[in-house]
Amino acid sequence: MKLKLIILTTIMFGLAACQSTGRVQKDPMTDYATPQEMMIKKGLNLDDGSAKDYVYLWDAKSGTPANHALLPRTTVSQYCHAKGGTLVLSYKSQLRLVNHAAQKKRLAADRRLAQGIGAYKCKLSNDQYWIVSIEPMSEKQIDKSNTSRSVKLLSKVMTMAEARQFYRGAAVLDRKVEPPVKAASKAATKEQTKKEKEAALKDQLKDVPNKEVPAKEIKAPVVEALPAPVIANTVETTQQQQTRLYVAARRDINAGRNVTNACNNAQRAYSLGKQQGAEGTRIYTESGMLVARCLNSIPSYGSRIPNAKGQAKRILTNLANNYNHSGAKNMLRQMK
Repeated sequence: MKLKLIILTTIMFGLAACQSTGRVQKDPMTDYATPQEMMIKKGLNLDDGSAKDYVYLWDAKSGTPANHALLPRTTVSQYCHAKGGTLVLSYKSQLRLVNHAAQKKRLAADRRLAQGIGAYKCKLSNDQYWIVSIEPMSEKQIDKSNTSRSVKLLSKVMTMAEARQFYRGAAVLDRKVEPPVKAASKAATKEQTKKEKEAALKDQLKDVPNKEVPAKEIKAPVVEALPAPVIANTVETTQQQQTRLYVAARRDINAGRNVTNACNNAQRAYSLGKQQGAEGTRIYTESGMLVARCLNSIPSYGSRIPNAKGQAKRILTNLANNYNHSGAKNMLRQMK
């Protein structure tokens, strides 16, 4: 009897330890359903959604502390990786929001700041993505007694269409983002390797006498024909992606299954904006109706979003006023 009791107690302690370990290892970033929610909870902007000041250049007396201006990009990267995605830099910042010429020149000259601004796309494993733009608006000296400088950064979720419009004229990069420390380490290693190769080459040539090579020994290099580059076709247009997300969201919400994920799909579909034609308008407005429904009447989703009811009203007002959507008008009346 005592032996059974000991075995049972051991098993219970083991299970408790496993559960505790699972809780400790959980990435808190996975608790945020959308990039917008993450940005609000992490305070990347001010409480009213406006740009926030970050120190990007420290006073010489301060030593070399961390560059605070990289915090928004680092946070976005952490969230993307927590969701199983890969963060890439889609567009470099062109400092469009900086109106003061001297400030723009000062910001453009700071290479470290350039590592944290621009449009970043998180590529997810299910062929979906989201984009966050991090853009400077101004910069200033913190105070007269301190030469440290801060930059005002605005972090914003964008659709692909919005990103293309805002960064018009800029090349599409889609370059994988590396942490600044890792990038610097890689550059240093590359430079060291180059120096070692040069030193080894000098040692090899040191004892070789100069000798003129006869003309007949010089052969033209053989150039092999390279295969033509294969250009991948675009599998899915933005309108097709929006339709797919909307259909999946409507199906699951109506069936009452995976509703949180379904609401996320509805939000993604709505955030892609109005597409071409009557069908594009219909998918956009109906996606908005699903999002409003999620915010207003699905607690597992709405409880995650600050001021969910207010956001639902804004969406419904947009649909009612700009698209004369009768369903949006009815829902607005019910919410009053």
